[in-house]
Amino acid sequence: MTIRPIRILGDPVLRTPAEPVTSFDAQLRGLVRDLLDTLTGEPGRAGVAAPQIGVPARVFVYAAGGVSGHLVNPRITARAGVQDGDEGCLSVPGLAFPTPRAWEVSAEGFDEHGEPVTVTGTGFLARALQHETDHLDGTLYFDHLTGEVRRQAVRAIRSTFSPR
Repeated sequence: MTIRPIRILGDPVLRTPAEPVTSFDAQLRGLVRDLLDTLTGEPGRAGVAAPQIGVPARVFVYAAGGVSGHLVNPRITARAGVQDGDEGCLSVPGLAFPTPRAWEVSAEGFDEHGEPVTVTGTGFLARALQHETDHLDGTLYFDHLTGEVRRQAVRAIRSTFSPR
């Protein structure tokens, strides 16, 4: 079992768009295993994207809403409805803010062997799919916040993650 350390806000890999996967080989399967080990290594995690462990590849794993799996080179292909609820991030530990997301999404990508995969989810699973796909684009959940919630988030992030 290989649990990899999570990169924390301020690490440039979190703000850099990840590279598409072009080789569906043993190295990719090892990355998926490491991501799964990292996800299951601590309770309460809903997903981990490769950039969060320092690997700039378009891969993530998820376990939310009673469904688990992984997606390689994912893209969100459909969104419907709206949900609001607190969202946090392993890379921004200790903070959570109400973050608007689509209630239902479909994501298409590939499995670790290059076979096409489509995942459709609602509620928490939809939130996790959107959150992890954002990581692959260098976007963090608080980038979706607006108004007073965004101001509160910026203050909290500055006080928590600014060098003293």
